[in-house]
Amino acid sequence: MTTRSTSYFEKLERQYGSLSFGSMLKAWREAEELSQAQFSKKLKLSPQNLNDLEKGRRIPTPTRAAQIAKKLGLPAMGLIQLALRDQLLSAGFHFEVILKEGRAA
Repeated sequence: MTTRSTSYFEKLERQYGSLSFGSMLKAWREAEELSQAQFSKKLKLSPQNLNDLEKGRRIPTPTRAAQIAKKLGLPAMGLIQLALRDQLLSAGFHFEVILKEGRAA
């Protein structure tokens, strides 16, 4: 018998539907009742860059996803997972992305 841990975002997706990095970012901003201008300042991004991320026109690198996660107080792994999944989907690959902590090299 194998056990599989369920990520935080998998739980959210079961309840609310598929998430992308952009949709998660927009939902977070709206939940905080912030304008794009206010949220972009908080994240230290240009308003245009935030808009592009929210609309899915840009997909962050894992490094940028981790930086955004830190600024929001979220686990980096979850946002990196969403960003990687978005990158794969944009390339036409419909793979499930599951990250787990590795051992230090």
